[in-house]
Order: sequence, then structure tokens, then C-alpha cells
Amino acid sequence: MRTQDALTATLAAAFLLAGCGGGGTSVPALTGGNGGNNGHGNQTQAETAVAGANALGSAVRNLASYNTSIGPPASGHQTGALPANGGCQNYTEFFAPDKNNDPNSTEIQYFYDQACTQLARDAVRLYSSTGSSSETVARTENLYALGNPSPTAARTDAIVISAATFGQYGYPIPADGFDRLSIDALNISGAKTIDSDEEFVMQPGVSSQAFCSDSAGFNVTGIPSLSETFGWQGGVPVGGSRTPNSDGSVTWAATHSGAAFKGAIGALSIATGATQNTSCPITSPRYTLSGGTQVGGAYSIPVTATYKMGLLVSLAVTNATLANGNTLNVTTNTSVPPTSNLFIDGRITNGGAAIATFTVDAFGDGTLTTASGAQFVITDWHVIR
Repeated sequence: MRTQDALTATLAAAFLLAGCGGGGTSVPALTGGNGGNNGHGNQTQAETAVAGANALGSAVRNLASYNTSIGPPASGHQTGALPANGGCQNYTEFFAPDKNNDPNSTEIQYFYDQACTQLARDAVRLYSSTGSSSETVARTENLYALGNPSPTAARTDAIVISAATFGQYGYPIPADGFDRLSIDALNISGAKTIDSDEEFVMQPGVSSQAFCSDSAGFNVTGIPSLSETFGWQGGVPVGGSRTPNSDGSVTWAATHSGAAFKGAIGALSIATGATQNTSCPITSPRYTLSGGTQVGGAYSIPVTATYKMGLLVSLAVTNATLANGNTLNVTTNTSVPPTSNLFIDGRITNGGAAIATFTVDAFGDGTLTTASGAQFVITDWHVIR
């Protein structure tokens, strides 16, 4: 088991590597969206809406992170993979090594169109062995708005994987199980906007794999229109499942539990426990949120997410319980492509009365709208302003 000091040093080194690997993190500002603060009643409604959207967003963002960590776009692990020379399939191109020909690297690009001409995401992954069963990974993902040739944001993930068996391109083999820690950030206009950390345990299994996890995160810059910032903590402490399907997709299913928080801008931070979890269930999460006050009670969100070649193709949430007695339902609009901002539809209600709705694409970019008409921007599954 790693000591806290050694693990911190390893993650810090991975972050430095991420800064050198797939492009910088200084990016132009996003456009669109206006926060709502039209009196105490609407502010309370906006707080409820933002907290609920972030609760779901943290769960789905974590599943996307776990799915990405396991392998190139493929069925299960190594079968049905995309060609490593950039062949276009299902809105996706995969390169090994990356397009810069870095050693021990991969690159995956996602596009808004099936012909792979309009770039949506470009993720470069640099991995380095630290032993026979461990490695560090620095992953930098540039985010592109439709029609914009320059990135509008950048996500960095500094990852430590241990107790693993590694296959092609340095990906851990899920059937053998592994442990994973990740320090993540979403950067907009050169500033860290979302700070989040996650812990993930994949248990051995052949036809399907069980997992457990915990995470915490918050909006560093806050939402000025509300004069507040928002955060979350929680995960899948008991266990979820990852199941490869016959059509080449992979389905993740789990109930994510936790709590949402609010506070003055600058009041929130992530607290890190001394011990990494290496088995399920998780009784003492490694990552929790410090500062702020809880928004209502706990949430419990049953999520089923299916990915094909790394792209989200289906998301379902039925009657999830949010704070203050609110209910969340999420459906997938199969009549539009996954890259449409109408692909995922979410509704937060209370006793049948609408609190808020949101629509996002497969990448988690879209708009949150409260019943009173206030709108907020969602980027990479997080409400950013």
C-alpha cells in the first residue's frame, strides 16, 4: 500500500506530465447562458436545480472517467477495438501512439458528425509504468464547441492505477481487477473551474465486473449570479456493475448516493483521507467535501449508462431521489444523434410540479433551465455558470 506522501508526490508528477502532454489549459471563455437571481424564491429554486444537476453530473462524469480508463473504444476490453491509425467509426478516431508520436501514448478524438470532420473532444493519454502492476496516467482532453477550431475548455486527469494487469496500450484489464485514484480539473479561460477527485475499485470478474467508488468536487469559480458555489460528495460505496454487451457496447449500472453542498465562493475544498480503499464495499471514502452547507438531504440516483466505442449512447435514470423531496428522471432521445444537445433530457420535479429541466449531448454539454426561467450552462456534466 502506498503511503500518503508517496501517493501525493506521484499524483503531482502526473499533473506535471499532463500539462506537457495534450495541449495547454489556457482557453477562451465559453459563451451563452445567464444565471438567475430574481428574488429569494427563485434563488432557492435555482439552488435546488443546480444541486440536482450536479448530483447527476458527478455520477455520469465519473462513469465516463471509469469507462475511459479501461481501454480504447472497444467491446469489453480488447475485442472490436477501433483501428489505432485514426480510422473513423461511430463519431470516433483512435491513435496509438498519439498524433504527436509520443512514447507510451494514445489519443482519442470524438466528433460532432459521423464523418469525423467536426472535432468535439481530443484526449491525449500518456502512461508510465511504476512497477509490474502499477502505472501513472496523465490525460489531457481539449473540449471544442461546434464549429470552433480552437478549444473552449480543457480537462486534466492525473491518475494512479495499482494492483492491475496491463494489456495493450497500457490499459488495465478489467477482468483482473485494479485500483485507481484520479485528481481532475476542468479549466476554462486559463482558470480552474471544476476541481474533483475520485477513487475507483474494479473487482475481478469475467462476464461482468463489480465496482465501487467515491468522489468529491466543487465549482472553484462559483456562479456569480447566485453569489455562491456548489459541490458534491458521494459515489457507489456498496457496488455497481460493468457488463460488456454482444453489440460491442458496455453498460455501467449503479446507484449513486451522496449529498450536494453550497457555500460562499471560495469556501469549499476537497478533504483527502489517509488510506486508499482497495476493496468493496467502501465504508470510509477517501474523498469528501469540506466547507459549505448541505443542500437538503441526501440523494440516491440509480444510473444506467451504455457506451459504444467510448461514446455515451444511452442514459437512463428513473425516479431518483434528490434533496428536499425532489425527484429526477432522465431519458435518452434516440431520434437525434448522440452529439445533439437534445440527446439527454432531464427533469427535476417535486410532487409533480416542475423545478427544472436540462438537455445535454453525449459529452455532457447543454443548458439547465429552472421553472422560473433562469438558465445555466452545463459543461462536461457540471453546472459552470
